[in-house]
Amino acid sequence: MDICCLDLEGVLIPEMWIKIADQTGIDDLRLTTRDLSSYDELMRHRLSIVERHNLDMKHIRDMLKDVEPLAGALPFLKWLHRHFLVFILSDTFYEFITDMRRKLNDPIILCHHLEISAHDQIKGYRLRQPDSKRVAVHAFQKLGYRVLASGDSYNDVTMLQSADTGVWYCPSEEMRRKQPQFQVATTYQQLADIFRAASRCHPPAFSGPMHARA
Repeated sequence: MDICCLDLEGVLIPEMWIKIADQTGIDDLRLTTRDLSSYDELMRHRLSIVERHNLDMKHIRDMLKDVEPLAGALPFLKWLHRHFLVFILSDTFYEFITDMRRKLNDPIILCHHLEISAHDQIKGYRLRQPDSKRVAVHAFQKLGYRVLASGDSYNDVTMLQSADTGVWYCPSEEMRRKQPQFQVATTYQQLADIFRAASRCHPPAFSGPMHARA
């Protein structure tokens, strides 16, 4: 059986920091991994804003409670789980996704941890390991699996490069231009078709709602 590795935000759910930006009116929090290639630079930027505006984890959890999977994500995940081993490789944080994991029917999500004080203040973050998406793909391959992967941002590039088949999902034009070697899908139907063609298990076709991000 092949393994599918998916990014989380932008592929299965909306960008959570953009949701926080919308809720707070802090436009500087709208930057994501689609905008900055350095994850450390991005997180230092975010955490400085969180500290400056005194946003604690309670406020952030409340703002993220109503985030829902993207339209079509659940049927697509259900199809994937029937025919592949599925791992979600994300640079989000376990402290952010408690409710979202339940909404996605508790998939396996490998991500990072925030450092939270006794007063619920965000003090920093701890990576599970550097370049964790690429490392995970290589680990699966060492176990004898073929890996099919999809993401949408700078922090997905090494994952897609390492996978046996790497696919952009609704990337920006800049991503397409800078990394043109990857196939591009703009709906779950297209992504499923690419995975089917690359798979050794020849799963049946996916038929479900198709999401295309604006």
